[in-house]
Amino acid sequence: MKLFSEITVKTTHEGAELVADILSSYSAEGVFIEDAEDVKFLEKTGKTWDYMEDAVILNDAAVTVKGYAEKEREKAVLEDLSERLKTLKENCPFDLGSLKVTVSDTDGDLWKEKWKENFKPIRFGKITVVPAWMECELSENELPVYIGSNMAFGTGEHETTGLCIEKLQKYVKPNSTVLDVGTGSGILGIAAAKLGAKSVIMTDIDECAVTAAKENLEINGVKNAEVYLKNLLEDNTVKGDIIVANIMAEVLISFAEGIKNNLNDGATVILSGILVDRKENVVAAYEKQGFTLSETEDRGEWSVVVLKWNKK
Repeated sequence: MKLFSEITVKTTHEGAELVADILSSYSAEGVFIEDAEDVKFLEKTGKTWDYMEDAVILNDAAVTVKGYAEKEREKAVLEDLSERLKTLKENCPFDLGSLKVTVSDTDGDLWKEKWKENFKPIRFGKITVVPAWMECELSENELPVYIGSNMAFGTGEHETTGLCIEKLQKYVKPNSTVLDVGTGSGILGIAAAKLGAKSVIMTDIDECAVTAAKENLEINGVKNAEVYLKNLLEDNTVKGDIIVANIMAEVLISFAEGIKNNLNDGATVILSGILVDRKENVVAAYEKQGFTLSETEDRGEWSVVVLKWNKK
């Protein structure tokens, strides 16, 4: 039995993704968010959810992020985590809650199996996100995106992932080159490939995410996609007809000036990871750079923004 330290951070609905991003750097074995707001939203839409503790259902205010580090690394991880959470709180423009950290010991094999038992397929139009270890009966028109057991980088349940997948179904064409920036587990890039894109380039600055995305490409048998460890915006030789980025609003805003260097004329940009009250800021940043707003859509507390780029 290999012992892990289960690290739990209390935060807010708005802060959950930021805290999860920090925890994922220590937790190659997995990070997940337990958020009552997301649970209630999925119940309304009739979609399923992955593993969640009863406390999430009982306590509407509960927003916790959990990650796992090897027991022998616990002290170093907690020291670094404390500093990073302090910096995050000092610089974040919205409430992150208490950021209280608690730690307990757990058997790594047991919690991974428990998670796997409770994760169910999630359907977004034509695309169905399916656990790779599970048999799933699919209709003739469904396109499966299989995700392996490394859940540190996204399993498809978040509203922003669903919004991006649905917009990809609308905009991907057979001759499209799709760039997936901050690919994480690779769900969006794999979905684009399954939807018929000519080619897909997936990038991330996290080495563990790149490893997870490559594993998921192999599981899905996708041949027309590649994953790179790099910041795409530092390489203007790579150009696409569609860019999809599911990242926090502040990062998307910082991309606005440079992202056009990676776009073909007439390209579509699909942006999510945006809280509803930050949507106008994102749109304004891109319109300032000459982008034209095509559409926006809200889901729960989150938004997707679709823009067009035409050279002048």
